[in-house]
Amino acid sequence: MKSTKIQTSLAIALITVTSTSAYSCPPNTIQPLSIKQQVDEVVSHLVGVMDTSAQASSNPKAPNVRMTTCKVTVETTAPSTASFQPVFLYQEQALQQHLSQPYRQRFLRISANSDVQKVESAGFKPPNPQAWVGLCNQPEVKRVVQLSDIGKTECSVFLRRDGNNYIGETQASGCPTNYKGAVRITNRIILHQTGMDTMDRGFDAAGNLVWGAKEAPYQFRWVHSSTPSQ
Repeated sequence: MKSTKIQTSLAIALITVTSTSAYSCPPNTIQPLSIKQQVDEVVSHLVGVMDTSAQASSNPKAPNVRMTTCKVTVETTAPSTASFQPVFLYQEQALQQHLSQPYRQRFLRISANSDVQKVESAGFKPPNPQAWVGLCNQPEVKRVVQLSDIGKTECSVFLRRDGNNYIGETQASGCPTNYKGAVRITNRIILHQTGMDTMDRGFDAAGNLVWGAKEAPYQFRWVHSSTPSQ
């Protein structure tokens, strides 16, 4: 009888341990995303159509802006030593009442930064912006540009993953510019499941804010019905 009780106790103990193991995850077993996966996530966050219409509705002083972003192919003969190729995007911003007249156009190169710890979004100012107005309305196979078309690098935002979001900033000193009276720009962005918040600012030589977000960030939210193809 004692032997039977011991065997029964051991069986119950084994079942308990097995059941507990089946529903318990040992600590520190979640594998971090590779830098390539993070680049892909950032691209997925950016591609599409967003606007600030909800913010403009609640705050008459806030501009109603539409931002459209799509993938492009940049043809180049320069060999790459990177472990994977960067992703190039085209992006334009326009006031809702003047969508055919974007006030900002740029190409973006999304890649790992030099120490492969963050995702770098490098912005390029095209030398002939008028040639690319409405580029995202074209099918992806026709969105092909030459390396000389994308222009020179203006500024980079360095993004790190934070939960399901990405938080990014320019370098501490900002980036040089000559746009609308500013000589230096800074930016801080958050990519999240409903869109993007951005604190885009321009400062003059005396350090005064001359344009951009003041207290609240620009709140871009997805316009799902108008999302361009990848």
